[in-house]
Amino acid sequence: MIQQINKKITGYKVLTPNTPASNEDDIPVQESIPGLESMHENMARPEILYGSTYKIKTPQSEHALYITINDMILNQGSKHEERRPYEVFINSKNMEHFQWVLALTRVISAVFRKGGDACFLVDELKAVFDPRGGYFKKGGVFMPSLVAEIGCAIESHLKNIGMLKDTELDAHQKQFLAEKRREFDVLHADAGSTDSSFPAKALLCSKCQTKAVVLMDGCMTCLNCGESKCG
Repeated sequence: MIQQINKKITGYKVLTPNTPASNEDDIPVQESIPGLESMHENMARPEILYGSTYKIKTPQSEHALYITINDMILNQGSKHEERRPYEVFINSKNMEHFQWVLALTRVISAVFRKGGDACFLVDELKAVFDPRGGYFKKGGVFMPSLVAEIGCAIESHLKNIGMLKDTELDAHQKQFLAEKRREFDVLHADAGSTDSSFPAKALLCSKCQTKAVVLMDGCMTCLNCGESKCG
C-alpha cells in the first residue's frame, strides 16, 4: 500500500519479515541529530581547506604525479567532528595524460562533494588495468595501471582521515610471517633477494599484488599479507 508522507522524516527503521506487524508502531526509530553537518553538493566551499599531497613516481614516465586531496572539517569543535574529502587535484610536468587526468579529478571531486560513502571509488580505480601492461612499484607491489595507483593514493588518504579501516596484520600474524621468512631464507640462502627484500623467486600474490608468495610447508604462502591456499 502506498502511503504519502506529509511531514519531515526524523528517523527510520528497517523492518524484517520476522517483525510482527502489530508491533510496528512500537519500534523505536533511529533519531537524527539536529544541526549535525554532513557533506552534500550544495555545501559552500569554506575559505580554508586542509590538504595532503601524495607523490606517484612510475617507471613509465620520468616525471612524477602529485595528488593533492583537500578535506573539509565538519562539525568542528564538537564530539561529532569529522574530516571528509572535498576536492582532488593532480599535477605533473608530463602533459601526456593532462586531458583524462583533468576529467578524472573533476569527476572524483564531484563524487566527494555529493556526500555519502565515497569509498567505492578506491575499488573502482584500483580495478582499472593498462592494456600495455602494468609495472612494479618499489617494494614489489604490482600496479596494473597509473589509474590504479591513483586509487591507492586515495585509499591511503581515506585511511588517514578515518573513512577506511586499515587491515594491517596483528602482532601474532607478523611474528608468524617473520619466522616463515627466516625459515625460507635459510633453505634458499643462495637464491638472492629483490629490492623489495622478498625472495627473488617469489610469485605475485593475487590478494595484495606483491611479489611475496613462496612455497612453505608444502603450501604457497604470501610473506607480505599471509594469504595461503591452505587457509
